[in-house]
Amino acid sequence: MNKVLLEICCGSADDVLEAYRGGADRVELNSCLFFGGLTPSVGELTVVKRRVPIPVMTMVRPRQGGFCYTQAEYETALADAQALLERGSDGLVFGFLKEDGSLDEGRCAQLVKLCKEAGKEAVFHRAIDVAQDWRDMLSRLIDLGVDRVLTSGQAPDVSYGTDTVREMIQFAAGRIQILPGAGINAKNIRRVLEQTGASQLHLARHTARTDKSTLNNRDIFYGGCLYPSETTYDVTDGDYIAGLRDQLL
Repeated sequence: MNKVLLEICCGSADDVLEAYRGGADRVELNSCLFFGGLTPSVGELTVVKRRVPIPVMTMVRPRQGGFCYTQAEYETALADAQALLERGSDGLVFGFLKEDGSLDEGRCAQLVKLCKEAGKEAVFHRAIDVAQDWRDMLSRLIDLGVDRVLTSGQAPDVSYGTDTVREMIQFAAGRIQILPGAGINAKNIRRVLEQTGASQLHLARHTARTDKSTLNNRDIFYGGCLYPSETTYDVTDGDYIAGLRDQLL
């Protein structure tokens, strides 16, 4: 088997460090992975770029809940994009749709322009998974000059969308990279590769750590009404990533 590029989805600087320790070839840096990934802080990117030599892609997504943004949100996304590129991001991950779910070519074109002017990659994220016609959207992204598309094959879990991912790769015919992601793990990684014919994969894997600083008062919560634990937080499982890498050697 040819070497498979592993991109790890990260939600913090520590995530990136663990992903790199585990053998990641590239990372996607976000905040708020619970919401599918939002724009990370410039500070985290700065720390990461000092510590790891692998490419760091950064999400540009100003809020959760869809991909059709207000003008203020879009201006925020542009400002974040410029700041991230100036601080060394190796590429931007974004997706702008219109209210009907079609591609917002004007807004996407502006992000692609920023990337190209900086000599960096432009990546369209899983917004393509809600497209009514993925072939049409993929063609438009190719015309815009997008380098790569992250997709689950329009399925909740990419292991159920492998046929579509394979069709995307065949349709792209080398004009744009297709990056399968969502739900990839040690049990299905080889099957996903075999059924899609992909040469790169996007995945996340976390393990819980404990921060005991809040234990003096267990009645206090700082989040919403679901009351998540105030003593645990997730960090990328570097050992798990290393195990996946060993499977692919």
